[in-house]
Amino acid sequence: MNGNFFIEHPYLSMVIAIVITLCGAIAIFMLPVSQYPNVTPPQVSITASYPGADAQTLLQTVIEPIEEQVNGVEDMIYMSSNASNSGSANITVTFAVGTDGQKNTQNTQSRVNWALSQLPEAVQREGVIVQEQSGNILLAITLDSPDGSYDSLFLSNYAAINIVNELKRIPGTSEVKLFGGSNYAMRFWLNNEKLASLNLSVADVIDAVKSQNMQVSAGALGAAPVPRSEKFHYTVQTLGRLTSPEEFGNIMIRVTEDGAQVRLKDVAKIEMGAETYDVSSTLNNRPSIMILVYQRSSANGIEISKACRATLDRLARQFPPGMACEVKYDSTNFIRMSIRDVVQTLVIAILLVAGVVYLFLQSWRMALVPVLAIPVSIVGTFAAMKLLGFSINLVTLFGLILAIGIVVDDAIIVIENVSRLMKEEKLSPREAAEKSMRQISGAIMATTAVLLAMFVPICFLGGITGELYRQFGVTISVAVLLSAINALTLSPSLAAILLKPDETAGNFFLFRRFNSGFAKFGNFYNATIAKAVRFPAVILTAYAFLSLLFIGLYLIMPAGFIPPEDQGVFFANVQLPSNTSHALTDQVAGKATDILNGIPGVKTVMYASGFNVLNMNPAANNAFMLVVLDDWSSRLKKGLPIEKITENARRRLMVLPEAFFMLFEPPPIPGIGMAGGFNFVLEDLSGTNVEELRRYTDIMVGAGFMNPLLRNVFCSWNAATSSVYLEIDREKALQLGVNLNGLYTMLEGSLGFLYINDFNRFGQVYKTEVQSAEQARDTVEKIKRLYVANRQGEMVPLPSLVKIRSRVGPETLGRYNMRLAAQIQGAPAPGLSSKQAMEVMEAIAAKVLPPTMQYEWSEMSYQEQQAGNQAPVVFGLAILFIFLFLTALYGSWLLPLSVIMVIPLVMPGALGLLHLAGISNNIYTQIGLILLFAMACKTAILIVDFAKQQHSENRNAEDAALSAAKLRFRAILMTSLAFIFGTLPLACATGPGAGSQRSIGCSVVGGMSIAVITILFLSPIFYMVCQKLLDKRKKPRN
Repeated sequence: MNGNFFIEHPYLSMVIAIVITLCGAIAIFMLPVSQYPNVTPPQVSITASYPGADAQTLLQTVIEPIEEQVNGVEDMIYMSSNASNSGSANITVTFAVGTDGQKNTQNTQSRVNWALSQLPEAVQREGVIVQEQSGNILLAITLDSPDGSYDSLFLSNYAAINIVNELKRIPGTSEVKLFGGSNYAMRFWLNNEKLASLNLSVADVIDAVKSQNMQVSAGALGAAPVPRSEKFHYTVQTLGRLTSPEEFGNIMIRVTEDGAQVRLKDVAKIEMGAETYDVSSTLNNRPSIMILVYQRSSANGIEISKACRATLDRLARQFPPGMACEVKYDSTNFIRMSIRDVVQTLVIAILLVAGVVYLFLQSWRMALVPVLAIPVSIVGTFAAMKLLGFSINLVTLFGLILAIGIVVDDAIIVIENVSRLMKEEKLSPREAAEKSMRQISGAIMATTAVLLAMFVPICFLGGITGELYRQFGVTISVAVLLSAINALTLSPSLAAILLKPDETAGNFFLFRRFNSGFAKFGNFYNATIAKAVRFPAVILTAYAFLSLLFIGLYLIMPAGFIPPEDQGVFFANVQLPSNTSHALTDQVAGKATDILNGIPGVKTVMYASGFNVLNMNPAANNAFMLVVLDDWSSRLKKGLPIEKITENARRRLMVLPEAFFMLFEPPPIPGIGMAGGFNFVLEDLSGTNVEELRRYTDIMVGAGFMNPLLRNVFCSWNAATSSVYLEIDREKALQLGVNLNGLYTMLEGSLGFLYINDFNRFGQVYKTEVQSAEQARDTVEKIKRLYVANRQGEMVPLPSLVKIRSRVGPETLGRYNMRLAAQIQGAPAPGLSSKQAMEVMEAIAAKVLPPTMQYEWSEMSYQEQQAGNQAPVVFGLAILFIFLFLTALYGSWLLPLSVIMVIPLVMPGALGLLHLAGISNNIYTQIGLILLFAMACKTAILIVDFAKQQHSENRNAEDAALSAAKLRFRAILMTSLAFIFGTLPLACATGPGAGSQRSIGCSVVGGMSIAVITILFLSPIFYMVCQKLLDKRKKPRN
């Protein structure tokens, strides 16, 4: 690109810059905003219900047939499942990052349809639900009655009818769950003794309800074909489905020989009750309904949150008196605050860079030229982001912040060289601009191309790591490309127009002091480098030793994946001993709520008792707690980060020894599991040995719990739950004429609850369910009072057919990739990384597990394991691409080494500052290192390119190196300091998102601070050595 052309046509260069900026400004308002790019693996859930079935029955009759068909569905990466004694089964299929969620759901649904015929009839009648799901809780909404006007059942159904359906229709929501209530159901609470006295069975009740509560199509009068003389047409209607308890109560069960009628109300209490009574919810110990809104993995959470809030505001105007609804937790608050802080960092970085530029150039006219490059390059990048389908997220904003210090580089090089030529050669601004562009256009294009070459290979990586690298790399690359265009078009035009030949600079006393100090440092540098070039062998030996040392230190540096973040919320799974009742669990959760509400920094506590959040199944002895913290700013002022609050909570909750509390924070990337830390899956290779799996699970959990490098090692699976086992004498049952199917139906309808059919009310479809009254099923002794009808209609006492035994077995059963499995969760001890915690668990497994057991990683740990070996490959490819480009540029295989050799120089500062800050080698530090590689090479090219020009003018390699070092000294320091100060706000970040900001900021600031000094001293020597070797090779040829 000919810079002189734009010097001659300044308005054209200005128009180009304005158009780029306008396009970017327009794109800003069109881009979606999110915390991360779409890196969440899509998930599809398969949910089924088998009322009254235990976990083993569900596993064998529901989960196994479905998994056999679903296994291997396109793009699946792993599959997990859970079955509980509550009769619920859940299968979660996780797919590769970047796949289409709707397509995954359709493919899974097709596979599930193949298995439907193999499922029990009761399961088919209940329905098998297949839907896309996300583990990312977007909103937690409470609906309660402050004055106690409404009970939980009313609130739950009001929410289901009037709120949930509205929220489900908002684009981007994957699921809306209700906790603490249930849908209405017509409940028939049976009186077993009265049934027996009338020689009636549960099956008789079911048959009566089925036959007298059904949808009837009674036909029509006058419907075709009819005689032509027929003049009227009437639809015939009759009572089909019943709607009220009174109507159901009048269902006729039997008419005796003497004409006496037995109706349903004679043998049962009929009421409009709840479909299930498993889960209850409270808000700060006040009964309420909790509504959790989940978002699709590819959806824009902020837009969904806005739409949900607007919908709730609209619906609230229609609430009856005494009802209140409020959003208690909004995960997008963290996103908004993080984005806000990063934008503030962006502004601070711009001001710091502008200050550095002004300090060096000491003229507002000169400073204006590089400062104008910032809006052109940064704002213009948003237009490219829109075209590429990116969002405004933390990764792209990090790229823009780091780009601030880079995009001014090219403009600084232009204006600094123009200023130098005006002073040294007494040229006019236009002449200096024209000559300057002839000298530095090649260097600008070379440094830009080097940086672009650095990010080329990472664009082809897959998975979470690849997508994060790609969005970061493309963002910076676009900004740098626009910067180069700006430096070749607008910057020389403005330099020719704005600069004045007689302008004086440095009159301000601070500038005089700065110039004096800088001149002394420059003289020291020139003298030192002149001496250093005499001892290349010593310097290269020291360089090689230190490079190997720091590369080795990097390889042994504690590794991580995504740094944890304070998201303003934490969860707790409360687990009481097996067989604990729902009522007692609710009492303990209430006490825990009082304790948590008294902890400084805690804002709101919500809980749902009767539910295990770790396996997403109802469990009477479990409760799920959601603890929302105060705003970040108020907590930081009081010194209350989330780590301190959770540690305080663990200590205080120890006063409740009857329960085990597992406190965990959300994962750093929303939607990948429920908790941060690690997820270790222990598998039984035989697939059937529950006892062995339980034993080794206890060993692993015990070893992990005692290990000081780990914390919160926990497994929610309990394989030692007491249960009552009925041993049926099948031969005797047949002798007495008892049908086994009738016996099972009686047990389901008496001790469990049995779904019969449906009825309509409030514009909804609800279930009819039969179950014994609560006082008839509260103890084992009540089983002995049950009767079953034989073929002769006689009532046979159940104890004559069964023996009641006690049995210990699992409360839930899980599988992972079609093997019986238990999931163990935990976190690294403070100061350690997730990778180190995973290595500790692997070491424990290697010591204690037999060949019949194996382990896998799931959720975030799976993604970390997959990404574990990519960093060295990325680094190697990036260096290779730079080397190949420089080889093509310089026409030599040797000379590019003088640039490549500066790459290890970024290691000392980066590793040192990361160590002091206690930051592990995570994906953000790796991104920072890649950028440092590019910046180090870019800095070295400024010296090598000028030295190459000097050498082409018949100067020897040593003189050329020294001359280039002297000429580029000021420009290199100016551009490097601008880059460092532009990144400094990231390294000093606090508040939401600080973990990722500090990771990338510390690596870049530390690495570049040391590298710029070492590059200034070593790069001329590297060039001199390489050029001398090249000259020696050329002499024999000549």
